Amino acid sequence: MRIIKPSLVHNVPLRTDKRISLYVKREDLIHPFVSGNKYRKLKYNLKEAQLQGHHTLLTFGGAYSNHIAATAYAGQLYNLQTIGIIRGEELEGKIEVNPTLSFARSCGMRLKFVSRAHYRQKNQATFLDGLKSELGAFYLIPEGGTNALAIKGCEEILQDSDDKFDFICCCVGTGGTISGIINTSLEHQKVLGFPALKGGFLKQDIRKFATNDNWDLMENYHFGGYGKIKPELIAFINRFKNTYDIPLDPIYTGKMMFGIVDLIAQDFFPKNSKILVIHTGGLQGIDGMNLKLKQKGWPLIE
Repeated sequence: MRIIKPSLVHNVPLRTDKRISLYVKREDLIHPFVSGNKYRKLKYNLKEAQLQGHHTLLTFGGAYSNHIAATAYAGQLYNLQTIGIIRGEELEGKIEVNPTLSFARSCGMRLKFVSRAHYRQKNQATFLDGLKSELGAFYLIPEGGTNALAIKGCEEILQDSDDKFDFICCCVGTGGTISGIINTSLEHQKVLGFPALKGGFLKQDIRKFATNDNWDLMENYHFGGYGKIKPELIAFINRFKNTYDIPLDPIYTGKMMFGIVDLIAQDFFPKNSKILVIHTGGLQGIDGMNLKLKQKGWPLIE
């Protein structure tokens, strides 16, 4: 997959006396549609699908899934058919008003909607066998894109020039991106993950792939759980963009950055610390979130 722009590292000049240096690695600028960690996770999976002679990719996701949107576009780019198994039968009649699903379909992705009960069976062999009988052969990419090949791609996020940083911060969904970062981080670096989901199960998932122990999860910044949002988070995202010209999404990067700024204010980081924040993209989800915010009469994300 051709990278449109290299991943740039931007300085964030904090207005604080904490003597903390904050930088953002703009993975979101790698590609306009296969953004951030989705590019990293799909890179080697796409190569493997072609190597195995597959013509169809199948994966899973929810209503506003970054992974669904990225896979749909990547499939179109590589001339591969794509199938998205979407959580929630009620969404089938709402494709036109859903920016993520309408984009995926415009890229040629076939959308199959299943109930939440059936969706929970997505990792069971009988469920996958049923999909193969119905849809034909396919190359399976897990929900969120996390597997061993995805970890391999995410291990390429950190570069030699990043060795000067003391802390590496990353938002966490399925745990794949942070696992790759942990594996290539250096002994003197601490990797901090900011989960978008509520619950302590992610540590077990990360340990399946992570080979180092220099990491921890900051679990107090999920704002109620996956997809949950509060007005103070909206205000923070808009203020951060207006101040530093760096857009954040409300599901992952916005919550992470909110947490980082809060931890700096609490003196969590030692003075003179150098922090590198990984911007994993996900900005396509803003349009979908704004539809929900408009219904609530809340301010929109700019």
